[in-house]
Amino acid sequence: MSMDPILNYLDKNRDRHVEQLCDWLRIPSISSVSEHNEDTKRAAVFVADELRELGLHVEVIETEGHPLVYAETEQRDDRRTLLFYGHYDVQPVDPLDLWDSPPFEPVIKDGIIYARGGSDDKGQLYTHVKALEAYLKTGTELPVNVKFIIEGEEECGGPAIYKYVEAHPDKLACDAVVISDTSLYDEDTPAICYSLKGLAYMEINLRGPGADLHSGSFGGTVQNPGNAICEIVAKLKDEHGVVLIPGFYDDVLPVDDTEKEAFASLNYRDEVLCKDTGASGPFGEKGYTTLERMWARPTCDVNGLWSGYSGEGAKTIIPSLAGAKVSMRLVPNQDPKTIAKLFEAYVKDIAPEGVEVTVIDHHGANPVMVPRDSEMMEAGMRAMEKGFGKRPVFIREGGSIPIVGTFQSSLKQPVLLLGYGLPNDNIHSPNEKFHLENYFNGIKTTAWMFREATRSHV
Repeated sequence: MSMDPILNYLDKNRDRHVEQLCDWLRIPSISSVSEHNEDTKRAAVFVADELRELGLHVEVIETEGHPLVYAETEQRDDRRTLLFYGHYDVQPVDPLDLWDSPPFEPVIKDGIIYARGGSDDKGQLYTHVKALEAYLKTGTELPVNVKFIIEGEEECGGPAIYKYVEAHPDKLACDAVVISDTSLYDEDTPAICYSLKGLAYMEINLRGPGADLHSGSFGGTVQNPGNAICEIVAKLKDEHGVVLIPGFYDDVLPVDDTEKEAFASLNYRDEVLCKDTGASGPFGEKGYTTLERMWARPTCDVNGLWSGYSGEGAKTIIPSLAGAKVSMRLVPNQDPKTIAKLFEAYVKDIAPEGVEVTVIDHHGANPVMVPRDSEMMEAGMRAMEKGFGKRPVFIREGGSIPIVGTFQSSLKQPVLLLGYGLPNDNIHSPNEKFHLENYFNGIKTTAWMFREATRSHV
C-alpha cells in the first residue's frame, strides 16, 4: 500500500495543522494552578472534540482532579494495537517577565513556534492526532488499531492516570505504548530514548520564632530560619557535586562499558551544554562525563528557596519561616519512597537547633529502562528514519515520565519513546519552543509507525 496519499495530504495541510496547534496552545491549561482549572478542562475538551470529529469513540473521564481523555478507532482482532499516551496540561509560566512574547499567544519566528506547551507536550502529542487524521481523511485503510489515553495532571503529579491504568488493563490492552514527550539528540540527529530518570520531590519547611522579629532588638538571640535553611541546603551536596545523604547511592545501577562507549560515540561537547543553558561551564558529580551525569547519575537540586523579605528596599527582620523545594532525579534501581525517607531523616538530622522542621514528600516516580532490542523498538527506528531522513541513535533522558513504569507493570507491553522535541526547547522555562520542521517530521514518523508496526511481532 502506497504512502503517497498520506504524505501528500500532510504536505498540503501543513499550514492548517500549525493553525490548529496554535488554537490548542492558546488554552492556558496549567494543571497545578487552581484558577486555571476551567482552562485545563477546555484543553481536554479540545483534543476530545477533534478525535470525535475524526470518527473515534471518545470518552472524557472525570476524576478527582483533571479529566482523562480516552479514544479508540474501530478495534479489529486481526490488527495489532498501538496505545498513544500524552498530556494536555502545561507547566506554570513564571517568571513571566523573562518571556519574549506572551506564553499563551503563540508566535512563529524563523520556523519555530514559541508558546507554553509547544514541546511539552501539546505539540508532540498533536503529531499523533494529525498522523491519524491523514489516514482517515484520505480514506486510507489504517493498518493498526489505535487507542489514546491523554491526561491533564502530568505536570502536577496527580494520581488519576495511575489509578485508571491499573484498574483498566483490558481496556488499554495493546501491543505497544507510544509516547512522544522526549527529544531528539540534537537538531541533526533523531533519537529514541530508552531510559528515564525517576523523581523524589520534597519540600522543607522551617519555623522559628512565632512571628517576624526586629533584627536589631532580637538579632543574635534566637535561631534565624533563613540562616538555618541555607545551612541545610549547603549540606545536601559537597563541593564536587556528590550528594551527601547517607545511602543515596546504594542502589544506583552503574553505567556499563557498552553504554559508556555509546555515550562517547555521540561526541557531546561541553560547549553545547553552555550554549544550550547559558551557563559559564559544566558542573556536576566528579568522575563522570557530562552525558553520564545528565542521563545516568542521580541528582539533588534546589528548585525553590524562600525566607523573609525580598521586596524593594530594606526591611530588617528575623523571619519566622523559611523553606525549600528539592527535586532528586533518580536512576534505575533507586526507589523514590526509599530516597524520600532517607532525605527526611538526613534533613532532620542536620537541621540546627532552634527551628521546627517539617519535610513533605510531594510525589515520586520510578526510574525506567526499556529494552533496546524489541521488534517494536526496531519498528520505531524504521519509522523515525523515514520521518526524519536519518537513522536515530539511542539516548537516555534526564527527565521523568512517571506513567511509563505503570504502563510497563500493568500492560506488560513495550513502551516506545519517540521524541520529537529538542534538548534546548526550554520546557518548564520561559520561551518554550518547538521547531515546526520537527513537528512535521514527527507527524510523518507517526504515520510511518502505523505501517511499520505491522512488520513487528511483539
